[in-house]
Amino acid sequence: MDRRFKWGVAAVLLALPGSASAQMDSAGTQVDASAQVDGARTQEAGVQVEVEGPKVILGGVPFSLTVRAEAAVAVEVLDAQGTLLATAVAGAGEERQMRGISVESRAALPLVVRAGGAATEFGPPFAPGWFSLLPPLLAIVLALVFKEVISALLAGIWLGALAVTGYNPVLATWALVDQYVVNALADADGHVQIVVFSLLLGGMVGIMGKNGGTDGIVRAVAPLARNRRRGKLATALAGLAIFFDDYANTLVVGNTMRPITDKLRVSREKLAYLVDSTAAPVAALVPVSTWVGYEISLIEGGLTSAAATTTGADAAFLDGLSPFAVFLDTIPYLFYPILAMAFVFLTSWMNRDFGPMARAERRSAAGDGLSRPGATPATDASGSFLAPKEGVPRRWWNAGLPVLAVVTVVLGGLYVTGSAAAGPGASLREVFGAADPFDPLLWGSLSGCAVAAVLSLAQRSLTLSECVEAWTGGVKAMMVAMIILTLAWSLGSVAQDVGTAAYLAQIIQGNLPLFLLPALVFVTSGAMAFATGTSWTTMSIMIPLVVPLSVVLAGGTGFADGSQYGLLLGTVSAVLAGAIWGDHCSPISDTTVLSSTAAACDHMDHVRTQMPYAMLVGTVALVLGSLGTALWLPPWVALVAGVALLVLFLRLFGAKTPELSEAEG
Repeated sequence: MDRRFKWGVAAVLLALPGSASAQMDSAGTQVDASAQVDGARTQEAGVQVEVEGPKVILGGVPFSLTVRAEAAVAVEVLDAQGTLLATAVAGAGEERQMRGISVESRAALPLVVRAGGAATEFGPPFAPGWFSLLPPLLAIVLALVFKEVISALLAGIWLGALAVTGYNPVLATWALVDQYVVNALADADGHVQIVVFSLLLGGMVGIMGKNGGTDGIVRAVAPLARNRRRGKLATALAGLAIFFDDYANTLVVGNTMRPITDKLRVSREKLAYLVDSTAAPVAALVPVSTWVGYEISLIEGGLTSAAATTTGADAAFLDGLSPFAVFLDTIPYLFYPILAMAFVFLTSWMNRDFGPMARAERRSAAGDGLSRPGATPATDASGSFLAPKEGVPRRWWNAGLPVLAVVTVVLGGLYVTGSAAAGPGASLREVFGAADPFDPLLWGSLSGCAVAAVLSLAQRSLTLSECVEAWTGGVKAMMVAMIILTLAWSLGSVAQDVGTAAYLAQIIQGNLPLFLLPALVFVTSGAMAFATGTSWTTMSIMIPLVVPLSVVLAGGTGFADGSQYGLLLGTVSAVLAGAIWGDHCSPISDTTVLSSTAAACDHMDHVRTQMPYAMLVGTVALVLGSLGTALWLPPWVALVAGVALLVLFLRLFGAKTPELSEAEG
């Protein structure tokens, strides 16, 4: 939790992770927090300055210092031995960042910040760089070993909080709740909206189950999805149809198709994979989605920085590039998302699987359970809240119309908010790129609940109290998933505070062969998304870093004539693709949790069965895509060869799952 104290000079160092603070008066005396307001009012010397910085300083990992001053002032940062680390001049009312500050050992702390004749010491907790990997890795390893994710997430959060609180185990325990869990739910960037959206959709599913709509959809689709192959292909196609947002895609497709795939004995693990591996890839590829505006803004910042690293025609070319045009040009280079969706259709059409997924599919097809014996589904899909009320007609539109309302209202909301933000004359792509990605989801899920309830009441299928009871049952079924999701977000905050992403970002810096850059960026982005559980944070850190880096490594030339433009596209796309790849492998990813929720699958069973698929596709994308195109292999050749290699792998190593008979289907 950020705290800013004002007494002479307030010092806090800002890095990628977060901020913490410690303030001293001009004599170097620690200021008591209870006196901070009076102290600010009675200040006698020095210029009022605010400085922000990291909660934990990592050895050898550069961080930044952000200075805001009421008057122009020279600022110096020195280590404990008096070595000058950085200098800057903070203008009146300006925010100035002092980048590249680094210390190698705990002996360099506390740092001394001098400004306007005053000096203050700042000594946040210190940790070696490798420590930043431990909190997410601990959570991931415990979850994979014990197949229980909640306790694993709590352990990872506590370990990170231990460093943030100065290695005080008692304070770390309190911080786990009051600093991380509470702030994860109070996040202003969409966490609350996602929780409410998920709960409302759960309530809608509860009403659809009670009024017979869910059973009606199963009966309506049964003649079309007569076997497992058709059921899986229908699920994959539904995932492509809801292209505008990955969260909406995951929850709507999973909840809608689950009763159908259950009838066909498709395992819950397979359903979760089908949902997860179409949601983010299609949202990242389609130019009309909630992802586009975010990605374009990051590309724009990276191009601005890149143009400053070169001169002449290349600088003019980079400065004049349209970020949206660059995004469109990266689509053929997004090898992992494209191949991941292709693999979804290949496994469905060929009816072949391998590894843990093949065992899950054989178990389910044999009638030995849709889930593993002893599994704990992320949401309750077998409870009485989904059983239709006795005597109600099974009409498919009682479920189809609420789902249609969700999709229609979300699309309409995206268009309305995007039009207001983009202004008159904007293209459809620009409108969706500028749209609010969260409020329309809330409007859509609420509309779905209202339509489901109105249909039930109008047909007298349910009374008002029965609608409320069914809605409440659906919400309750989502609670375990929301706990996991909240803890996953909390671990992501811990990873930011201890500098996990900043430490991993260092891996791609330094001298390396130019053709290896896209591959290294892909692997680093994947590792970052795997460790932090979020592809958006990975993109926000990596794109502004690697775009200018690719220009520098290329010598700042070859972009205007097009000879190095492919390298730039390959590097940018490697960030986007690697982030999704790491997200698919990570048990602490929000979309992975939501996929388990929508499929009513044990979360760790979903992770265990999907990870081999993601690793296979990621390896093919890395070798043929990132490395191949860097060695001048055309992108379309890499994609065709990648699909062919995946088909060959399934033929050689995939086990064919027994198909249901016509009568069974």
